[in-house]
Amino acid sequence: MSSKRTSKHLACLMVVFVALTLPVISTVAQSPAKAGAAHLDSVTVTGSKKFGSGEIASAIGLRAGATINRDDLQAAADRLAALGPFSNVQFHFTTVESGVRATYEVSDAPGVPVSFDNFPWFTDEELTAALKRTVLLFDGSAPQRGTILDAMSGALEKLVQTRGVLGNVSHTLVNLPLGGQRIQFRVEGTDLVVKSIEFSDALATTDRHVQQSASDLIGKSYSRSAIELFEFEQVRPIYLAHAFLHVQFGAPSARVTSDSAQPASGGVVVVAPIVPGPAYKWGGGLWNGNSVIPTRDLNAMVDLKLGDVADGNKIAALWERIQSLYGERGYLDAKVDAEPQFYDQDARVIYTVTIVEGSQFRMGQLVLTGLSIDGEKRVRAAWSIPTDSIFNEKVYEDFLDAGIKHAFAGTPVHYDKVGRFLQENPATGRVDVLLDFQ
Repeated sequence: MSSKRTSKHLACLMVVFVALTLPVISTVAQSPAKAGAAHLDSVTVTGSKKFGSGEIASAIGLRAGATINRDDLQAAADRLAALGPFSNVQFHFTTVESGVRATYEVSDAPGVPVSFDNFPWFTDEELTAALKRTVLLFDGSAPQRGTILDAMSGALEKLVQTRGVLGNVSHTLVNLPLGGQRIQFRVEGTDLVVKSIEFSDALATTDRHVQQSASDLIGKSYSRSAIELFEFEQVRPIYLAHAFLHVQFGAPSARVTSDSAQPASGGVVVVAPIVPGPAYKWGGGLWNGNSVIPTRDLNAMVDLKLGDVADGNKIAALWERIQSLYGERGYLDAKVDAEPQFYDQDARVIYTVTIVEGSQFRMGQLVLTGLSIDGEKRVRAAWSIPTDSIFNEKVYEDFLDAGIKHAFAGTPVHYDKVGRFLQENPATGRVDVLLDFQ
């Protein structure tokens, strides 16, 4: 005889309850403390490519030989769904002469990397090893949500306590500057400040802009994520300008310089490893998919000559200018995909640029909300894209930046926030502009 129940872990944890009847097996005496109890003959978990059946069963507290009832089986499914590493949980059981055989079917949830924001007392390898020793179902990555994250925070709290640090450990899902996400763990309640930043590469060490920007971090609370953001916003553009298009920034590390009697306060020396890679020369661009803008016009937009230093900032600005030019001609959904081909033998880079132009849009309606009658008249008078004319995205952006202020110049009226939305209608080739004044 068999029956089945399901638990599902979605964006919001949801467990679906299905009626379950666990019969009393005649060969097993029913415990008066557990109505409908039976002997658990075996428990098997299938479907995971990351974890073994025994690992998962241990994580939810089910062991062969235990006395269980239907509530125990459901509670185990709920715990499994709430953990986080699995996006879907189903289970069924079969009664046999020796008891009940339970089978749980799971699907692995996507994992994201983990990072440790301010743990200068340990290396990343030490922190990761400690989590693997103490947290069941931790494989080096983490789900975006779930009770396993609380277990990881708790394990890290106990670890830092061995160094005399009594702060709580929090966890947050953060977005990375170049895309992607990670779970970041941070010790709260510490008073560690940055004493100095040591770069491994000479360019960062000698560049005046980098050094001036780095000085803003000195004396501030130590945060690895703040160091990484500084590298992305301030240091990376310097390397791109020098044509180091493959520059790699290693994970910053830190060492505490404070008195060991107060391990949660004092100074931190940050070490920032940088591997610049080759400095490339411009080898040109190969254009595909363009018909609205001729190839000769695209080539004329390139302000680099063959053999010039391949300034990564100029190259990125080129793709933005091309995108903007399409927007000025009404191609609001145009995509510019530039794929670099690196030739290390002569340190040259050639870009294959694929353009998907999409449809051209004309001006539809200007829909205004939140304005007085006089205010609406002023805005409509200042709007300069006539109905049915080709929509110009630059004119639209300029209007939002300066045109609205000009429309109300000389009046006491001002708006702190203007909601904006372009509503495209591909069937008619029109785009409506919706502005909400607040």
